[in-house]
Amino acid sequence: MRTQARVVIVGGGVVGCSLAYHLVRLGWRDIVLLEKNELTAGSTWHAAGLCTQFNASLSVTRLLMYSVELYQRLEAETGQRVDFHEVGSVRLATVPERLDQYRHARAKARVLDLPFELIGPEEIARLCPLLSLEGVLGAAHTPTDGHIDPSGVTQALATGARDGGAEIHRQTPVTALRARPSGEWEVETPRGPILAETVVDCGGNWGREIGQLAGVTLPIVPMEHQYLVTDALPALAGAHREMPVVRDVEASFYAREEGGGLIVGPYEPHPKPWSVAGIPPDFGQQLLPPDFAQVEGIVALARERIPALADAGIKRIVNGPTSYTPDGNCLMGPVPGLRGFFVLAGFSYGIVQAGGAGRYAAEWIVDGQPSDSLWELDVRRFGPHAAALPYLVSTASEVYEREYAIPYPGEQLPAGRPLKTDPLYEPLRARGAVFGARNGWERPLWFAPPGVEPVEEPSFRRPNWRPHVAEEARAVRERAGLLDMTSFAKHEVAGPGAATFLDRLCANALPAADGRIVLTQMLTPRGGIECDLTLTRLAPDRFYLISAAATETHDLDWIERHLPGDGSVTVANVTARHGVLMLAGPRSREVLASATRADLTGRAFPFMTAREIEVDAVPVLALRISYTGELGWELHHPIEYSRRLYETLVEAGRPAGLADIGYRALDPLRLEKGFRLWGVDITPDYTPFEAGLERFVRLDKGDFIGRDALLRQRAAGMTRTLACLTVDADQILPIGAEPVLDGDRAVGYVLAADRGGAVAATIALAYLPVALAAPGTRLAVEVLGERRAATVVQAPLYDPAGERMRA
Repeated sequence: MRTQARVVIVGGGVVGCSLAYHLVRLGWRDIVLLEKNELTAGSTWHAAGLCTQFNASLSVTRLLMYSVELYQRLEAETGQRVDFHEVGSVRLATVPERLDQYRHARAKARVLDLPFELIGPEEIARLCPLLSLEGVLGAAHTPTDGHIDPSGVTQALATGARDGGAEIHRQTPVTALRARPSGEWEVETPRGPILAETVVDCGGNWGREIGQLAGVTLPIVPMEHQYLVTDALPALAGAHREMPVVRDVEASFYAREEGGGLIVGPYEPHPKPWSVAGIPPDFGQQLLPPDFAQVEGIVALARERIPALADAGIKRIVNGPTSYTPDGNCLMGPVPGLRGFFVLAGFSYGIVQAGGAGRYAAEWIVDGQPSDSLWELDVRRFGPHAAALPYLVSTASEVYEREYAIPYPGEQLPAGRPLKTDPLYEPLRARGAVFGARNGWERPLWFAPPGVEPVEEPSFRRPNWRPHVAEEARAVRERAGLLDMTSFAKHEVAGPGAATFLDRLCANALPAADGRIVLTQMLTPRGGIECDLTLTRLAPDRFYLISAAATETHDLDWIERHLPGDGSVTVANVTARHGVLMLAGPRSREVLASATRADLTGRAFPFMTAREIEVDAVPVLALRISYTGELGWELHHPIEYSRRLYETLVEAGRPAGLADIGYRALDPLRLEKGFRLWGVDITPDYTPFEAGLERFVRLDKGDFIGRDALLRQRAAGMTRTLACLTVDADQILPIGAEPVLDGDRAVGYVLAADRGGAVAATIALAYLPVALAAPGTRLAVEVLGERRAATVVQAPLYDPAGERMRA
């Protein structure tokens, strides 16, 4: 076995083999894959092999589509049988809300050119003659779905990797991982050490243990999953067209043909985590003891839907562990704090995701970023809190038992909550706050007025919170609103080299004086928007960076990965130290002035500046900025003062009609102003020029990461741009991912949409071809199966000159 490698992959399941395959496809040859047992050990070998392209995320759906396309050609390419059955899939609907989910999914499929249709009972009966259709309203049919032999596809990927020059070593466990000062990793095995530039944790169920060898605890936990294999059924004995994979989502099971019988796989309530404290060292290609009582209730429902099961014998029960994360998506990408250490693990559906995940991870390793933004899978979407076992087990169990639950837009789930709360959590709850969680923080989403129960009723059509959120937005536009924004990610960058360092990272020029604020993006070498933040100069060598709560770990990791090695710059995560209250609205100056002696006039305290002031007895760093487009301040303060500051402002705001507001009110307010949101409207897939943020880019300031790519784009001309549309919809609104249509052709898709009360219009953002982005262009948007007229408009629709926030 070689002693040096460019990449060492730890884990020989379908995911690890896919990564090796795709790395050699990108031209890398110095690849070593280490498997402690045999290829496919762990979860791969006993998987049901389902291949579905149905997913709530556009990016993940593209990943799944690539997997299916790869599996269709892999056998011919490698000579290894994969046994892909393109039988399609049918997801039943027995409640009306499920049809809304499928209508929205059909719209997304149109964006991606994925074959997808809604079918009625007659067509369901033709495709699936074994089913009883009692109570069935319709179904989602994806003709190109199917199932595959998990071992076969793994061996095919391994063959392709070997043929490309990769080495695969079985029966070679990794016993230690040590980071060297040079940046390389020493990978210890019983057969000797290997020195690697990059190590990738593809450990599946062992993903957490492998991460711990490197010094990090990843939020991965195995869960038991069982499926039943029946004896042969007489109804399937003769020649027939194989039945599609069937999912009865309300009953929570899947079924497919296997050897003349059926595989039936339940997702039961109260699932069983497995080996939470650590996987037995001798576990490999074993199964867990069957536990029919655990799934008996769902099997009974399956017999009602498939009457032929009533008399079918059970050939065997397969119970094997499958890894889960707190949100059910895998972990992909560079692990924070560890140079040269990647993760590609935590797959609850590893077979169908492996092809695309291997491709995008290989691109990330080779090119520095994948060809498609995959924030939903990025390991940095989680903070350290997610790896704590009580939180992890609770949330992963919730994901498992909700496998087929309707994913309502904006729905907040209860597992693991509350976790991180600031001093205002209880006072705001007493005032009717309905909370949501972001990066573990509890944040007010909206406030239930007196007499209204503070409970959310999610819907694809008209959730119960919408009128209350509209009133909160109106309060900000007409009077003043107060929002707890403590969950903001907050970092301090300091040191004699801080200014030079940040100037290299930021596309905008740094503030020229203490107390000045700039909005800036940090870009990838391709010019994509990696981070979006406000930067305040506290001193010539000290800067305060603020970004979204969800990106706390991501943004810190990006900054730390570029730190100079001479110690001239330090970065500190101060998120938990500082509370933040946003006060915004035309009467916000009046409210704040009654509680402070500071001069708040526009001349003394202009827009985009910061001042240290006292509000009552509270020391505050006041930033005159607002995400609402109104006059306003962010009031940053030591978190132990939060309650005093809040109570002071509430009392001061009574004469002005100050209102509590939640985060949901920011959606219509920011869309009226055309403000961007990272991870939604702006991502590494788009440059500031495409996103309409060129005013925050200073190409003349000198070199910065991404500058060369922007210069090339400016010289070549843009092909797409972020456009603002008004949509003829006021009751049923777009929620994101709906196709924007020019005639019958999808030319883009909605990224964000909401009803703007101040402009009396439904506003949507979408990247469109430049030729179709001129104001006045008539288009359409498909909303829950209905074609709605849309018009490109000049943004922003509200206060285009920005006079109100500069007042």
